[in-house]
Amino acid sequence: MTEGLRFQVYCSQCRVKVELPVEAFRLALGATKERTFYSFTCPECGAAVRKPAGEKIVTALTDAGVRTMRLLPVDG
Repeated sequence: MTEGLRFQVYCSQCRVKVELPVEAFRLALGATKERTFYSFTCPECGAAVRKPAGEKIVTALTDAGVRTMRLLPVDG
């Protein structure tokens, strides 16, 4: 993990731009790009924020050491 690394993100609830440490993020890798996302809790309003993660975001977060989980495919 890259110590001291921070990412700037916008909260979709309160629309505030915040800067968060790597530890504040979670990355979920789905079977498709539509099911791949990152999440964090906004320190300003407390909202649980979930945003789509494209290839560049996935790479940046993974390289930084963000905790990652792989989602199982949904049947049906």
